[in-house]
Amino acid sequence: MAAAVTYQFYKDVYGGGLSESAFGLALPAAFRHVRWLMGGVEPGDDELESYQRAVCAAVDAFAEFGEGQVGGFSLGDFKVTHYEDEGTTGEEIATQEALKELMGTSLAFSGVR
Repeated sequence: MAAAVTYQFYKDVYGGGLSESAFGLALPAAFRHVRWLMGGVEPGDDELESYQRAVCAAVDAFAEFGEGQVGGFSLGDFKVTHYEDEGTTGEEIATQEALKELMGTSLAFSGVR
């Protein structure tokens, strides 16, 4: 199993800005998503940092946007959460950001179709 991504790595190596609590809340979704992107392939030692950075990128995306649809606004009790063109989702943003970190490795398109 791939090495865990710690908050210390996220903060010191990746340069992330989330609190440890917010990082911990988004981490399970990020692990699950990056593993799906890689098709369950385990990173080799030479790809480990790229994998960890991809998880960190997904953490940031899920922490900011969640796993659902992105977009909308609220004014008091009035909320608009869906647009006509359906916008994008937090998952799509996490995919884009994680793939940027996996680019150049054998992991980049292992599970993406």
